[in-house]
Amino acid sequence: MSKLNKKKIFNDPIYGFITINHTIIFDLIEHPYFQRLRRIKQLGLTHLVYPGALHTRFHHCIGAMHIMQKAIEVLRSKGHTITDEEAEAVSIAILLHDIGHGPFSHALEHSIVDGISHEEISTLFMDELNKEFKGKLDLALTIFRNQYKKKFLYQLVSSQLDMDRIDYLKRDSFYSGVSEGVVNSDRIITMLTIKNDELAIEEKGIYSIENFIIARRLMYWQVYLHKTVLSAENLLVNILKRAKEIALNGEDLFCTPALKDFLYNQYNLQSFKDNPKVLHAFAELDDIDIMASVKVWTNHSDKTLSTLCKMLINRDLYKIKLQKKKFDKSEIKTISEKIKTKLKLSDKEISYFVFQESIVNNAYNPKMDNINILLKNGRMLDIKEAADTFNISALSTPVRKWFMCFPQH
Repeated sequence: MSKLNKKKIFNDPIYGFITINHTIIFDLIEHPYFQRLRRIKQLGLTHLVYPGALHTRFHHCIGAMHIMQKAIEVLRSKGHTITDEEAEAVSIAILLHDIGHGPFSHALEHSIVDGISHEEISTLFMDELNKEFKGKLDLALTIFRNQYKKKFLYQLVSSQLDMDRIDYLKRDSFYSGVSEGVVNSDRIITMLTIKNDELAIEEKGIYSIENFIIARRLMYWQVYLHKTVLSAENLLVNILKRAKEIALNGEDLFCTPALKDFLYNQYNLQSFKDNPKVLHAFAELDDIDIMASVKVWTNHSDKTLSTLCKMLINRDLYKIKLQKKKFDKSEIKTISEKIKTKLKLSDKEISYFVFQESIVNNAYNPKMDNINILLKNGRMLDIKEAADTFNISALSTPVRKWFMCFPQH
């Protein structure tokens, strides 16, 4: 399996040279399951708003692994014990944390498969890789599932201050050009410490953490939940929903073999567990399958499908309105009637063109887990209590907004 693993180096536009500390990491990167991430955009259709946002899950996973290696060095230098075996395992866990993402990342999480999250698929991929690597991922999986005795290792992989978030905020702001998301990752990592088996930040790092939470809130409004991004992603979700409807009606639909498998079958979590072939088919699926099919569907005889596909290919996206309260039913009805007449649509078809949904922006959720600040006197406080420059409690209140989509013309 193993090629001759010299110290391999990646040149990353954000961190500069990234070295790989463990032979197995290089072997995992070389695996087709991981190489697939080169063909999955980190930010789905965000490039339709920010043209530079074309980076992939591959970039992000390598970056998260790099800062994990840095975090391990920092924690060890402060006298916390992390064995070589634990360091390797936690690096594997962060490297593979997103391996289960489907095409266009979050946009298609529930369109291609039924009620199964990318985290669950990631675990299935990791189990599969563990068999291939003859049990060498045992510890990584134990940490990933939060079943290991040292809880702080899991927090490095998944928490409100994990290496995943630190990398994606920095990376996504870099590639989108939205400078509000820039966080000082070096300072945050240098301030990391552990108290009572919990990850914490030294008191002098508090402003970097406040900035991190504010950056996250701003990135959600400006990038992840940008209204045009929401319009494009909902358009893609509706395209697949319609394609699946046509497929399940038994009609012949052009698609790549990998996509065909998922359009003509209803797969859920149990299907993945019962049949290893489903996971192998999923491993063949990436952004290219979707876009190749969407391009061909612009000429499909089903008017709803072809219209939606033309809208996406030509970036003639839904017009979208965003507001703090739910849209009035009468307003939706008026717009629906107008569009129905104009496009000659049936009652059933109109739902693909006019609809409302809601979004939630939650920059910091103390109910989920805490970002601990370790004070000089040895006390631990949640960032909400420790913060003094900005009202972090305001940022820990979720904000819900409603949006309505309808065709522009």
